[in-house]
Amino acid sequence: MDEGTREVIDRWHDTMSASSHYSLFELLAKDCIFWSPVVHTPQRGRDITCLYLSAASQVFGGDFRYTNEMIDGSCAVLEFTCTIDDTQINGVDIIQVRNRQICEFKVMVRPLKAVHKVHERMMSMLDNLKGQTS
Repeated sequence: MDEGTREVIDRWHDTMSASSHYSLFELLAKDCIFWSPVVHTPQRGRDITCLYLSAASQVFGGDFRYTNEMIDGSCAVLEFTCTIDDTQINGVDIIQVRNRQICEFKVMVRPLKAVHKVHERMMSMLDNLKGQTS
């Protein structure tokens, strides 16, 4: 296992468990790419990735927890589970690390009912976040 990847994943866990996500921006590479389960084109850049991950942390909140973790070289796969409005959600975060920063973040969610629930919540959350920055 790459020690730099382990360090980044530990920082990711610390950032997501904190009430503030100020350190998230610094954890992301400037050219980071975010792959969403509900937006079908890659979102490119630190700003948009930070926006999506901040919104997701609020959407998934509550009983969200990582259940398994696999790290190999510069890649980490983190399995998670949570419930949104009585919909059980299972998924994985696939995180690529370069130079001790996250350079690619891909989220996959199942079942289809969960994808629809996440889409509904994310769009509402992103609208709220974009309204706050305008």
